[in-house]
Order: sequence, then structure tokens, then C-alpha cells
Amino acid sequence: MRLIRFGDKGNEEPGVLLADGRRMDASGEFLDYDEGFFAMGGLEALAEWVADGCHGASEVDPAMRLGPPVARPSKLVCVGKNYLDHAKEMGEGIPTEPTLFMKATSAWSGPYDEVIIPQGSTKLDYEVELAVVIGRTAAYVEAREALACVAGYATFCDFSERAFQKEMGGQWMKGKSADTFAPMGPWLVTADEVPDPQALRLWCKVNGELRQNSWTTDMLCSVRSLISYISRFMTLIPGDVIATGTPGGVAMGMTPPNYLQAGDWVECGVEGLGELNQRVAAGKFI
Repeated sequence: MRLIRFGDKGNEEPGVLLADGRRMDASGEFLDYDEGFFAMGGLEALAEWVADGCHGASEVDPAMRLGPPVARPSKLVCVGKNYLDHAKEMGEGIPTEPTLFMKATSAWSGPYDEVIIPQGSTKLDYEVELAVVIGRTAAYVEAREALACVAGYATFCDFSERAFQKEMGGQWMKGKSADTFAPMGPWLVTADEVPDPQALRLWCKVNGELRQNSWTTDMLCSVRSLISYISRFMTLIPGDVIATGTPGGVAMGMTPPNYLQAGDWVECGVEGLGELNQRVAAGKFI
């Protein structure tokens, strides 16, 4: 299945994208795709409703805005330097264990929403990533069992302000958390339709130029290993999102660096999961 959420920002309703391309409104049956939905067997109930023909549902106007395909999660856990070529281009050594950081969930954004340049920004960057949505509580999970905890997968872009991240001291989070810095979508593809998350191509284009082009097989730490590792340090609850790292080709790694500017167009995709499209826009601040 492909789960969507549609409507105005902050007031999205749940829906599904059918195989024939129709978008169906599921709000008459389900409140939202959130922690309670995933924890209480919502995916199974949704699958039954779809198989039964989406009884009572109306079709969503294709022109309707799509929001992120799951509600704002309790945690957005990110993995840094999880591709060898990206670790090398950042010039900070190869991690011996996964590098974890958090991204503020107030950065949550839709797949086609603008990315807004924050006040004082000079080094705005992009990072295409495979996102993993947790479907059931995971604590101290063995790697061999980890994929059973996954609800689904989606395309994600970890927008970053490198000056905030690298030049202002402290944690990376300050360069990762501006509003609109966490677009995901355009839909959540359920885990049963992604037999091997380590066999997916992912890419990013800026103004039509291919900047990133890699495969999830190139991850230093696999999806199942990441879930197991992260669950040692925090309990992952249904609806939580893990952004699994980005391959080489980011703006900071170019010579000279080629950071995003207002008016630029960023396209990110993961094979079989759909594409994000963001226009970079200057912020308006009081």
C-alpha cells in the first residue's frame, strides 16, 4: 500500500494511493497515520478496507496538496556519514559506529512544500535519504528481527545549514532543524512492498543537474543494523522515523562548495518510493 496525507499544512487527512493512481480519502475510517494508528493494528485494518474497495470513501482531488505521509513523529532520528563516499567528502574520518543525531520534528514538511532559507543562513545543503517508519515498539531489538518492526519506507531530504551545523559549536541539531528542513513522501510505501531496503537507488538533482546518485547497498550500516543499534539507546515507538544517511555529492563536498540559493529547484528520489520536489525560497522575517 501507499499511504498519503492531504490537505492544508497542519490539518492533513489520511488517504491511500491506489494502484490505478486514484487517491482515496480514508478519513471516514481512520483519524490519522500516527502512533496510535500503527500501534493498534491500523495498517492491517487499512489493508482490509482497501481490499474491500475503500467502502464509503470519496476520491481526493489530484490538485490537493500532499503533506508528509505520516503525522509528525515523536522522534526523528538521523544517521550521519552512513555512506563511505559521503564520509570521505566531509573530511572527518570514517565512523566506527553509527553517528546519531536528532532533527527537530517541527521541521516536518510535505513532499512538494518549499524549503525556506532560515535567517542568517549562508550554506544551505541537501541530503537525499531513505526514511524508515517504525511500526511497533522496538527496544533492544536483535538485528535479525529488526525489519519486522518497520511499517514502511519513504523518500526523505535532510536539508542542512552547514554554517549552523559546523561553525557554531555544539550539536549538529542546530543546523538540521529549521522549519521545512524535513520533507518526506510523497507517500509511505508499506514494508511488504519493499522486500530488500538495501537494493534501492537514490538520487538528488539540483536545477536538473544530478548531484547524488547511489544505492542503499552502499550503506556502511544497514537498515536492520541501524534499527537494532538505535534501539539500544532509546525506545523506538510506532510512527518514529529514522533517516538512514546520505551518499556523496552534497554541496559542501564540492570544490568549491555549491550551496543552495533562493530559486533553486531540488529533486530527491528513492527507487520505487517516489520523488520530492522543493523550491528554495527566501524567508520572510519580522
